[in-house]
Amino acid sequence: MKHITTDELRTMTGREGLVIQGCGGDLTEWINGINDMLTQEGILHNGDTFKDVSVFEHDGCTNLLFSLKNVDLDMGKLAIWRLRSHETFGGTWLSDYLPNRLGVDMDQPPAQKEKPDCALIGQDGNIFNLMGIASRALKENGLGEQAKEMRERITASGSYDKALCIIGEYVNITSTQDEQEPDYDFEMEQSY
Repeated sequence: MKHITTDELRTMTGREGLVIQGCGGDLTEWINGINDMLTQEGILHNGDTFKDVSVFEHDGCTNLLFSLKNVDLDMGKLAIWRLRSHETFGGTWLSDYLPNRLGVDMDQPPAQKEKPDCALIGQDGNIFNLMGIASRALKENGLGEQAKEMRERITASGSYDKALCIIGEYVNITSTQDEQEPDYDFEMEQSY
């Protein structure tokens, strides 16, 4: 379970998920309960569960977003369950929640955030070190989802050169010297 902001939620126009509204108490119990309920209803297949679940706050309510990506389920049965249980759980699709609750124009592509600068030149060149620095830069700029995606792509790349190219897709690679430039007059230093 990961916590996201409504700003991060607004960028998810290309995804689909089930939003459960007004969740109180232990959120892990909510996730386990929904997974158990949907398994008993024959909606989740082959012992699969919703693993990619996000938590967000909106209008004073705690809400859960169950991503439909990579889940073995019967979509028709889920749609019927959502309608039947709407009064109890406030269940809605992400594609309905974004325009109706957050005012997102679903016809507009999500605004792309600029790549943050990341001082990698001059760092220890171990790819895991560079990946960690780039990941931290992304997270500090509100791009936690991109950080996760970048890490997954790097670990699957199988090549140092490919991994460096992937990092460059997510951050502007700069030098550590750019951050450490002394702010003094060179002529004064020579007079010593």
